[in-house]
Amino acid sequence: MNIIKNIEKSVYRINTANGSGTGFYSLKDHVVITNYHVVSGCLSVSVEGQDRNRYLAKVVYINQGKDIAFLQVENLPKPVETIRIKHNNETISRDKVLVLGYPYGMPFTVTEGIVSNPRQVIDGRNFIQTDAAINPGNSGGPVINEKGELVGIVTSKFSDADNMGFAIPMETLREELEIVSELSGKFTLGCPSCNGLIEEKTEYCPNCGNDIDEKLFEENPLSDFSLKVEEAITKLDLDPVLTRSGRERWYFHQGSAEIRMFVYDNNYLFATSPLNDLPRKNLAEVYEYILTADIGKHRLSISNNQIFLSYRIHISDLYSENKEEFLEDIAQLALKADDLDDMFVTNFGAKMTQYSKQLQNF
Repeated sequence: MNIIKNIEKSVYRINTANGSGTGFYSLKDHVVITNYHVVSGCLSVSVEGQDRNRYLAKVVYINQGKDIAFLQVENLPKPVETIRIKHNNETISRDKVLVLGYPYGMPFTVTEGIVSNPRQVIDGRNFIQTDAAINPGNSGGPVINEKGELVGIVTSKFSDADNMGFAIPMETLREELEIVSELSGKFTLGCPSCNGLIEEKTEYCPNCGNDIDEKLFEENPLSDFSLKVEEAITKLDLDPVLTRSGRERWYFHQGSAEIRMFVYDNNYLFATSPLNDLPRKNLAEVYEYILTADIGKHRLSISNNQIFLSYRIHISDLYSENKEEFLEDIAQLALKADDLDDMFVTNFGAKMTQYSKQLQNF
């Protein structure tokens, strides 16, 4: 299992404005591999490792028919060891396999099972069927054997069936990786008919004349509400792409503090940060501080033995004449959270939460 432990750092969570999935790094090809459906409607996304650092990634290639996409990632530290893609081992029924990924956007998870059928035909295409636990968020993640060799890429499961997950065979991925050297860094589409490379938006493949959906070259527009929230995020000198964690959800770190922004009760924008776990001692002093401290429009509270800093506004406030004031208040919550979590540690002996990001200088 040491082999598996070593390659875990080459598996990433893919965060988009539509949700999250999983991807993994190919050291030879210098791309992160994932499913097309994970990044569908996006030209840029973020990738996040177990250290919770996020990196901006460009979608440089998609093949909708094969459900494969490649990402190029800015400033991504190169993992020392990655999953072996170039190998000759054949997958057979009852082989033990491991699924690596981030189900439901949770922290990194490994599940195991066996290959139920190495060549399950669905709609004329071959898939690897496995009984390993596969859930939303695993999409795009690697299915590997105990040697750390790639078996396939998670693509789907039957929602009404138990223990029936499917993966794109590694042979299909290898065919796609052959074109990596031809990519210019510009968004490129693989024709679902002839596999020709298309860089310019078009209705027809210039190679074979096959119909092409022009929307594949476009990024899904954000809602007007989302754009307003991201105005506040830009005040923190952050690229909003790095903060997106689903539809109208933004989770990110400002320093050590995790910041969460989301719609609450269909009417409110809620911004909150789990600052610290309560200390075992000095509780009276902590309670007094929370009840008496003047922190402006934001509020301190305690829930499930954790200290939270929160702010809530009605969505309509973002369309009022005081919009800029509200956007500034949202941004200030993130800055206050980064200061307050340190203060509760220093002054009251509290601890950072499991959601906190450990900084080198902390």
